[in-house]
Amino acid sequence: SRMLTSIADGLLCCLLGKTANAVGPLDSLECGNGYSFMEVKPGRILRRKITVYRSGQLVIENLGDAVRSEILHCHGGSGEPNGTVELELAEPGGPAGPPGPSGPREAPTGPGKRRRRKPKKVVNIDCTKQITSCKGTHGDVVLFFIHGVGGSLDIWKEQLDFFTKLGYEVVAPDLAGHGCSSAPQIAAAYTFYALAEDMRAVFKRFAKKRNILIGHSYGVSFCTFLAHEYPDLVHKVIMINGGGPTALEPSLCSIFNMPTCVLRCLSPCLAWSFLKAGFARQGAKEKQLLKEGNAFNVSSFVLRAMMSGQYWPEGDEVYHAELAVPVLLVHGMHDKFVPVEEDQRMAEILLIAFLKVIDEGSHMVMMECPETVNTLLHEFVLWEPETPAGDAQ
Repeated sequence: SRMLTSIADGLLCCLLGKTANAVGPLDSLECGNGYSFMEVKPGRILRRKITVYRSGQLVIENLGDAVRSEILHCHGGSGEPNGTVELELAEPGGPAGPPGPSGPREAPTGPGKRRRRKPKKVVNIDCTKQITSCKGTHGDVVLFFIHGVGGSLDIWKEQLDFFTKLGYEVVAPDLAGHGCSSAPQIAAAYTFYALAEDMRAVFKRFAKKRNILIGHSYGVSFCTFLAHEYPDLVHKVIMINGGGPTALEPSLCSIFNMPTCVLRCLSPCLAWSFLKAGFARQGAKEKQLLKEGNAFNVSSFVLRAMMSGQYWPEGDEVYHAELAVPVLLVHGMHDKFVPVEEDQRMAEILLIAFLKVIDEGSHMVMMECPETVNTLLHEFVLWEPETPAGDAQ
């Protein structure tokens, strides 16, 4: 596991009395429009709604429905730079749409009609980005940001703002059960293979000629998966505190194997542990960053399913050694989840890799040291390997 298991790995092990369920790959059906349908049970297809931030707009991608994406526009109204958008996530089978100018719409109630779900949260979007972004500056480049367990696309706020202002197209999805994406109450939706298919659908939806993947923690595994699956489309990969090139396997003896109701009772302790282990300092600033980044704000069911679903036997050293794209490894020196030795081993295995260690950062280094991280990422995005003529190598 990439993240969180080291918080209390082995805690209360003797009280569990059972091991984690073995989670295997799911069969997927590829349809003509490029979307993958995840088969959960015979005759039943799980439908997920994945929220994607794309250069100043929020888009809800309906995975499992017909080709349909809904763009949620800002309603600035008075011309203020920041508008507030309340996202309505409809129940499966019902359309979701942007709220009206006067606020969220109410679905009619009556026999046979289901009431719309209340907005999960309020997202602030800089509406001016839709006008002032330098479209065409980097027309063939897309930057994909993928967060890890317990995070959301909000943890990338500083990076999304930075690269959008530079004219890059940025795409940042919320994993299932995280942020504004739907949270199916079925564990199969949170296995590595299910989440990887979600990310594959998002990637195929927005990919252009040159695509750069940026992942954090568990999100690094999905970047590796996509780079391996689409070597001609993925131009570069950036791995932030992703760990070593080891195959994923859920811990058989972990606090996250406990029943959901028990985890719910322990959630304050887990959140405190995440703050202690995820940040180099634990002051008011860090607590505010955690709140603003919507990090570790997932249900106990989703957290348990995410941790027990981290099964990816293919992702070993041989798999990583086959990656031919340039890779930048960024590591926060105070990271208590991922030892620096793991990223060092990853750098040794990869064909073209650069390891940058940030002394002031920890696991959430992109939130703690945004200027440093943005500079490193931008330099790597601009860098191109030299291929002198006549070089035999």
